[in-house]
Amino acid sequence: MARGRDLAARAVWGVCVALALVVAVAAFTYALEANDDNGLVKLVRDLADAFDLGFFDLDNPVKEFTGDNAVTKNALFNYGLAAVVYLVIGRVLERIIRP
Repeated sequence: MARGRDLAARAVWGVCVALALVVAVAAFTYALEANDDNGLVKLVRDLADAFDLGFFDLDNPVKEFTGDNAVTKNALFNYGLAAVVYLVIGRVLERIIRP
């Protein structure tokens, strides 16, 4: 039983880390001004848009910046916050599940 719970805790943590990584990489594509026409950049941004929990969406952000580099600031702040939330949720769930 304990081995199964340990494995489940590791799986939950791994999924949350992977989701946080996707969102963070998407933020960096904005910061690095990556080519919007690149298929990999589109894929990462689409995945981040799907996994942004609805609260950290760039179309309706938690905090919206204006002025110079507003898109980059919005992406870094909101996607960065989403990545931190995923890591916190993952760690809490992992601690609850682990024996």
